[in-house]
Amino acid sequence: MGKIIAIANQKGGVGKTTTSINLAASLGVLEKKVLLIDADPQANATSGIGIDIDSIEIGTYQLLEHSNSVRETIMKTESPNLDIIPAHIDLVAIEIELVDKDAREYMLKKALADIQNDYDYILIDCAPSLGLLTLNALTAADAVVIPIQCEYFALEGLGKLLNTIKSVQKIHNPELDIEGLLLTMYDARLRLSNQVVEEVQKHFNNMVFQTIIQRNVRLSEAPSYGETIINYDASSKGANNYLSLAKEIINKNS
Repeated sequence: MGKIIAIANQKGGVGKTTTSINLAASLGVLEKKVLLIDADPQANATSGIGIDIDSIEIGTYQLLEHSNSVRETIMKTESPNLDIIPAHIDLVAIEIELVDKDAREYMLKKALADIQNDYDYILIDCAPSLGLLTLNALTAADAVVIPIQCEYFALEGLGKLLNTIKSVQKIHNPELDIEGLLLTMYDARLRLSNQVVEEVQKHFNNMVFQTIIQRNVRLSEAPSYGETIINYDASSKGANNYLSLAKEIINKNS
């Protein structure tokens, strides 16, 4: 049965979508069958993987509405072993539409039940909020990866996210585990970056991934070409970092 991993942090700009796209592509290159779910109305994971958002007719919105079956929402990508359930701006309406529904936190979990055996890993790119979309992702997930930017306000809001995860464990999903905290946007030349790394490793110890995602120009450029870092520049530092993270996750789950 495939492992469902939500990539979540209510802070924006910490590298959630970059991680979702490039971890998914790296797992695919390492011969794991992967499904990426874009659960963010900004749809950056969809466009970042080379899909024209305006062409999307069926995606995460229809999946959560249960107006289409999960298999109807899946698209192939150009990356090996990687499929995607894309998002469109209409996903912004889903929180309002689900509010009155029974078991609204379980819509994604129910929808994915049919295909969990088809993939080794299912990754969910969460919105930068702790709303109903993220709650659905955490309820459906087996584990959560939390990207943390190596900058001054890195730990701000982390307590809130960890409390949300605790309440999801208590009420909706007792099996939810923290896969790891991922340090992103690391610049070895900056004292602040090194201080954040030390602080996070000291506080969270074994919960922190050994792999650290370094600041990398190629990594920033790739989405504007609609490509993963593996396709855009496989020899770059960014590609090496995400392949290293993928190997760490595979080893942890083997």
